[in-house]
Amino acid sequence: MKNNIGLFWLKEDFRISKNLGLSTASKNHEEVVVFYLYKKKKFENQEAQKWWISKSLKNFKNKLDEYKINLEIIEVENYKSFFDNLFLKKNFSIYWNKTYEPKYLQFDKYLISNLKKNKIEFNIFKGNILNEFNEIKKGDGTPFKVFTPFWKNAEKFFLDKVPSKNKKVSKCRKKISFFKNAISENKIYPKRNWYKKFEKYWDPSEDNALEQLKNFINERIESYSEGRNFPNIEGTSKLSPFIKHGQIHVETIWEECSKIKRSGVDKYLAEIGWREFNHSLINYFPHMLHRNYSKKFDKFPWKQNVKFLSAWKKGLTGYPIVDAGMRELYSVGWMHNRVRMIVGSFLVKHLLINWTEGEKYFKNCLLDYNEANNVSGWQWVAGCGADAAPYFRIFNPILQGEKFDKDGSYVKKWIPELRNVPKKFIHKPWELNNEKILKIGKQYPHPIVVHEDARTKALEAFKKI
Repeated sequence: MKNNIGLFWLKEDFRISKNLGLSTASKNHEEVVVFYLYKKKKFENQEAQKWWISKSLKNFKNKLDEYKINLEIIEVENYKSFFDNLFLKKNFSIYWNKTYEPKYLQFDKYLISNLKKNKIEFNIFKGNILNEFNEIKKGDGTPFKVFTPFWKNAEKFFLDKVPSKNKKVSKCRKKISFFKNAISENKIYPKRNWYKKFEKYWDPSEDNALEQLKNFINERIESYSEGRNFPNIEGTSKLSPFIKHGQIHVETIWEECSKIKRSGVDKYLAEIGWREFNHSLINYFPHMLHRNYSKKFDKFPWKQNVKFLSAWKKGLTGYPIVDAGMRELYSVGWMHNRVRMIVGSFLVKHLLINWTEGEKYFKNCLLDYNEANNVSGWQWVAGCGADAAPYFRIFNPILQGEKFDKDGSYVKKWIPELRNVPKKFIHKPWELNNEKILKIGKQYPHPIVVHEDARTKALEAFKKI
């Protein structure tokens, strides 16, 4: 294989470390080309990630230069027509890592079949996951539907395996081009001003991901169990966008966390466990990607209210903790996990708007959007997913704010019009009754629903199913 060209299909693998597909290609070939397939249509509904991808391509391209490996970006309408044309060439071998979404795994079958038919050498490897989803099953061979026993088995299975070695990427003989119609990453970079805000908060690179992990382990992991609940402090790792796009492998996170004995480690690794569980769910129960996992929810009396949905998206519901979260999302492309639960519960249970509307909006705005996590998370909040929150758990946005943002610093950061409101009223500003400090209804809206009334209506709606 040394004489032909090694092609590596880059999907969600923007890293040198623990990249089995890329390292094997560079070992087997003196000349390697990495290619990324850019589907413009895909990013019409994932606008925030368009920014992350364009930055990731630029940073990864620079990294690959050190190994004399070229990165070429090809704009395509669909994957099938691209690969059908590629099959006509014979001077290459191809490598890629799995992506654990049903549509990608299905396409892998098509690729493998046609590569064999055309007698083209190929290798496919485990992707950014601890265990292959079909390795973790109950004793009777059926998939787990509850997280705790799933993770108990998944942890043991991973620990019992021979540790995977971090095969290094080899330097190639020379940098070459392979595709005639390659485009620049600048063509992907979004033109809207919205994305400029992200520059202040994120650097989508492997080096930065490793630095983030190091800082988190050294400074915050010990207090993670408690600190992760408070959006006004830096209590989480903020690694989710890097994991999503493969700037860091979850095995690297596991290995680094396992080197220390601190109280927050198990709790943090359980979050990796939820990601594994969610990937298992969407592959065993793919219907949940488009509708309720629990089919009894198909009869739920959702409301269609464009005005309420718009207020929720813009952070103008009148409930500060909800509005702060939605404004953080728009400004940063990320939202604190505790607040994700609060805003999700508010949309579904206070406004009775279908969870699919929230899932769609998060998909467009989140830099860490992951199909498995997003769909499963929304169905967990709505109560229609596997191992979901009970229907009667309806977060009180006032009490949630008072408990997890006691002094209101998170709210004031994202809602500057409330910066002079005293702590006593910061999570219920409509009770302030002081127009010198805040003109409720003008500077900041009245609550669009009354919590007690909304809770009663939600419980009545849930009883119907």
